[in-house]
Amino acid sequence: MAEQPGDETHRAPRGTGRRTGEREHSQRGTGVAATTGGAVTGRPRRSDAQRNHDRLVAAAREVFNRDGTGAAMEAVAREAGVGVGTLYRHFPTRIDLLEAVYRNDVGELVLAAEKAVANLEPWPAVVAFLEAFLDYAERKRTFFAELRGAFEKNPALKSEIRQQIDEAADLVVERAQAAGAMRTDVSGAEVTQLVGPICTTATLSRDQSERLLRTILDGLKAGAPGDEAARRPAAGSQP
Repeated sequence: MAEQPGDETHRAPRGTGRRTGEREHSQRGTGVAATTGGAVTGRPRRSDAQRNHDRLVAAAREVFNRDGTGAAMEAVAREAGVGVGTLYRHFPTRIDLLEAVYRNDVGELVLAAEKAVANLEPWPAVVAFLEAFLDYAERKRTFFAELRGAFEKNPALKSEIRQQIDEAADLVVERAQAAGAMRTDVSGAEVTQLVGPICTTATLSRDQSERLLRTILDGLKAGAPGDEAARRPAAGSQP
């Protein structure tokens, strides 16, 4: 496929090693590039390069949802409206592209937690976050097997992502607990571990997953059966 208008045409000087090796390892929206070895360069992407990067990640998510993760890389380039050369400059291998899609999915989940805390009351924020987590986990299920290759290539990726998700969950859960809306004997990490298997079980339909999530939410409310705080005597009461 020929390069399309808007494709990056610049090339790094000979010997820099950045022509095909550059890809993103940055947090959401920073536009900081990194080499395939993971060393952050600290130099922001050019605006056209960042646009192409974002278009490719969005296109890959769309293609993988529609055609599965075995879809040709050329299909991703077509969906993004860029040339194959641009695709491979950003993502030299399929594993690189899968990792970028995965990081983007996690970034959207973290953003959902931040928006829930900013815009909703404590308990509705918990509900909104776990609904977003349901969406995230179902997307992850579509290419979970392929992600193993990304984890093998970048051993720190799994723990890094786990930390981001746990921090997002804690943001929502601890706020609800402080407001007295949620039982206090669970952590954010425990909540996502509780919900996660529901989302990743291939035999469950979306409707079943949503019903099970509602059951879990009922058990997480303050005063639910088994809530340790609900069993404690009120301050000043007689034993």
